[in-house]
Amino acid sequence: MNKIKVLIIDDSALVRKLLTDILSSDPQIEVVGTAPDPIIAIRKIKALHPDVITLDVEMPKMDGLTFLAKLMRAYPMPVLMFSSLTQKGAEATMKALSLGAIDFVAKPTVRLSEGIEDLRSDLTSKVKTASSAKPRRAIAPLLEIPPKFGMDAIIRSQKVHPAVEGQKVLVIGASTGGTVAIEEILNKLPEDAPPTLIVQHMPPVFTKSFAKRVDGLTRMTIVEAQNNDQLQQGVALIAPGGMHMILNKGPKGYYVLVKEGPPVNRHKPSVDVLFRSAANTLGTNAIGIILTGMGDDGARGLKEMRDAGAYTIAQDEETCVVFGMPKVAIDLGAVDKIMPLGSIAPFVMNMVKKD
Repeated sequence: MNKIKVLIIDDSALVRKLLTDILSSDPQIEVVGTAPDPIIAIRKIKALHPDVITLDVEMPKMDGLTFLAKLMRAYPMPVLMFSSLTQKGAEATMKALSLGAIDFVAKPTVRLSEGIEDLRSDLTSKVKTASSAKPRRAIAPLLEIPPKFGMDAIIRSQKVHPAVEGQKVLVIGASTGGTVAIEEILNKLPEDAPPTLIVQHMPPVFTKSFAKRVDGLTRMTIVEAQNNDQLQQGVALIAPGGMHMILNKGPKGYYVLVKEGPPVNRHKPSVDVLFRSAANTLGTNAIGIILTGMGDDGARGLKEMRDAGAYTIAQDEETCVVFGMPKVAIDLGAVDKIMPLGSIAPFVMNMVKKD
């Protein structure tokens, strides 16, 4: 079996050595080269033909985002971003994912040497996933969506449309490649779309930046969920990184609990946790959607949703960056319909209008 060839691009000699040592310890991975800046990286890409690149955002001579944009136009290939757990780092990472990066690995928040085991596990698994993922060119913005200027730029309307019993609720789960997939679905939903709940595997800080970014691109209102947030028509709640999101029902309607707890399927937030709560709470009023991602998180929860009467959808293999979570769900018999990413939002809105 051929080893996965990796090129490491980082201006720090210490980081280049650390990542080289981590990846070289895995028998399935070979670090074929390193580069301190994008100019040298381009020469090594042409000479070494790596399967996967790891890329730092902040580098001399050319920043990582500019380099990534040029790379995806000329040599589209799987790229993993190496990102700091800061607001600035999160915003840059969201931009990188929209430019075509497959996924990201968070830098340890303590000294590099102290977070090495977590980094080793995350980095090696994501390199292996990226090696079989489909490279993506940058997504084109949907120009027909008007920018959010006018009154909404200064003050939000206080008119609220709480979710009521009998109303459909969209429940979405994704992992690798999911930020772009979620963005595409939300871009195609109208401002009065059904209440929407989303779990995307991400660490803290990143989910807030993700919500902020997508909110500026869509007709819906997109926010990072807070404890006791009520479901509202036209609003999508994204589970915060490092917390589980659970749907519940009270006297005033549906709301979410954002809570601590152990990782489920190695993830927090977990798609399975959200999907199970939707099965318990919504029954036939839910539409469950499982999108691109590695692993199996969400598959069993989607089966529980379907068994409870929900309609369930899986993204097809052709449009997935990684056909992992949807495939497991399909194999479990958890899926009513398999469809390409671009067809999901129109199909869902057609379902909702018929009800």
